[in-house]
Amino acid sequence: MDILEVIKTRRSIREYKPDPISEEEINKILEAGRWAPSASNSQPWSFIVLRSKHVKMKLADTLTWGRFLSQAPLGIAVVVNPRASNHPVEDGAAATQNMLLEAHSLGLGACWIGTYGSGYEESAKKVLNVPQDERLLSVIIIGRPAESPQSTRRKLDEVTFTDRYGKR
Repeated sequence: MDILEVIKTRRSIREYKPDPISEEEINKILEAGRWAPSASNSQPWSFIVLRSKHVKMKLADTLTWGRFLSQAPLGIAVVVNPRASNHPVEDGAAATQNMLLEAHSLGLGACWIGTYGSGYEESAKKVLNVPQDERLLSVIIIGRPAESPQSTRRKLDEVTFTDRYGKR
């Protein structure tokens, strides 16, 4: 698939088959995150691969919108160091998006659960032993899709302006 096709066809998947994710697939997803752009090439991220059923269940109990993590074969937590970059949230979001797109290109389903600034970030950080001075930006839940959600988008001319906001 070309990149625009990957972008257009990726959907948030919340139901997964129990099939495992291979080490090769995991490494490709992590590489996609590692090669994301970052402010001044700061690369302020760390990735925690979530394989243990016990850890996934414990973390899922803290995630208001990601309780289905406990049923997925894999998760990846994205941690950012706010001292390492002037834009750690944007940097971590770029890494998260890269991993979502790579997972989809491999035929996997994934869903981005935002944790940064949520009411449950601190409890989720404790489960994963994330240092207090770092931020748990997101948890990506990954597996082989057991659903095929559809989506639409607004027309390009509805969201595009020229030279200033509101000028068509």
